[in-house]
Amino acid sequence: MKKKLSYRDKLLELAYIYNVREIQEYTKRRKNLTTGQIELILKKNKIIIPKDFKTSFFKENFIKPISKLRSNIVDYKEEKIKDKNRFFRRVENYKYDTSRKVNHGISSLWKGLGNAGINFLNVLPTLGSTVGKFFGNLFTDVFNSIYNQQIDQKSAKNVILGFFVVIGITTALIAGFNTYKNYDFSKNKVETKKPEVKVKKEAKKPEVKVKKETKKPEVKEKKETKKPELKVKEKNVAEVILPDLNLKTETVIQLFKDVDYDLRKVRNEKLVKPIYFTQFPRDLDNLQSVKLKKETFIKIVLPLIVAENEKILDDRQKLKILDKKKYTSDLEKQWLRQKLLEYKVKKGNINELMTRMDMIPVSIALAQAAKESGWGTSRFALEGNAIFGQWTWDGQGIAPLKRDSNKNHKILKFPILRASVKAYKNNLNTHKSYAKFREKRKSLRDKNKKITGLSLTDTLKNYAQTGSEYTKILNQIITQNRLSDFEPVRLVNSVKQVELNS
Repeated sequence: MKKKLSYRDKLLELAYIYNVREIQEYTKRRKNLTTGQIELILKKNKIIIPKDFKTSFFKENFIKPISKLRSNIVDYKEEKIKDKNRFFRRVENYKYDTSRKVNHGISSLWKGLGNAGINFLNVLPTLGSTVGKFFGNLFTDVFNSIYNQQIDQKSAKNVILGFFVVIGITTALIAGFNTYKNYDFSKNKVETKKPEVKVKKEAKKPEVKVKKETKKPEVKEKKETKKPELKVKEKNVAEVILPDLNLKTETVIQLFKDVDYDLRKVRNEKLVKPIYFTQFPRDLDNLQSVKLKKETFIKIVLPLIVAENEKILDDRQKLKILDKKKYTSDLEKQWLRQKLLEYKVKKGNINELMTRMDMIPVSIALAQAAKESGWGTSRFALEGNAIFGQWTWDGQGIAPLKRDSNKNHKILKFPILRASVKAYKNNLNTHKSYAKFREKRKSLRDKNKKITGLSLTDTLKNYAQTGSEYTKILNQIITQNRLSDFEPVRLVNSVKQVELNS
């Protein structure tokens, strides 16, 4: 017999050796007999089946099921690990939502108390006028009685002295209240400023002197208007998020003036304040000056782009530290798994994750935002906070008015502007259409060259249907509006953190 035959083939060869006609006829008719049927026919013809043949039968009926069961156990174990990770992610999301709701409730309570205090202060003038009228009528009646009736000189003298004593006491109380009020506010100012000076002296002494000189004129010009802004900056060092208030463009421009937010200053100092708008003003297109419209758009979008870039670079630095470690904790492993899922990296490839986890040049992001949103005036930008015109077929979106009848795509809709910026950067860092963009960015970083927008625009031909024409428009927007000046811009607070930690 031939070696390495299956159990069924051995049985068929045994049937041909003993000339079993029943099996031969079945094979001639091309009818397939099962292994069990062949065994029964051989036993029927009193042919003994050697024990050697049954080794493959044992393998088929025992070894294979056991290996299959083992693989099922491994799959079940992996599924449980995935469920565990999903549970932890849900717990983290619930924790984040709870803290956000608690902060919102505290801020609402604080606003309510402030309104109640303002209402109480509004009542005080009315109360004062009522008390003044009462005492005025009282003293008028007293003097009329003195004039009309004959009163002893001693009693008249006592009444006049009492009148002046009441006026003196009232004046002293009002003056003391005002002095006390001013004294408290000055104390608070001193207390809030003292810790700032101490920290800055410990970090870098020369920088403290420069910052003192620049801050003095601001405090002198508008003390009352800048008090709440300073409080916000002290409490929320990372960011200042302006809520969805449907602000008008005039209000936004005035706000920029109040906080001294000027693009010339940003270009010179390479620092931008972390002011995050949740939406564009709806009347931005009504501005007559094109230059002012563009500057307002850049001021709104620039902090959002820089903030997301710094977040990506922080994650990249953390990934470098973890990659050098021999042993990692459970939290570090969980963070790494989360980033692998976020950047859509398969098989735990750390090198691929390092390639994808990198910044998007500020000039490219600003140019694409301006092109896709019409400098913040398009319908998609105003109704859905869609700055970069990303398409969707499944999620919530806005249907284009001039869409072809055979197409069903929509423009992806976002709750706030920063979500649009985050989705755009995730798109460039993960989608297969922008693999050339990521490769060229990696080669620039490996050669220790600057990652600039003009050096990478030619890799974004797949972003729009116009291809190379689209990249020419991006280059034109970058050069005409000097967007390359914003490449090295950082957030003010991130610079402070570096100074304190160094």
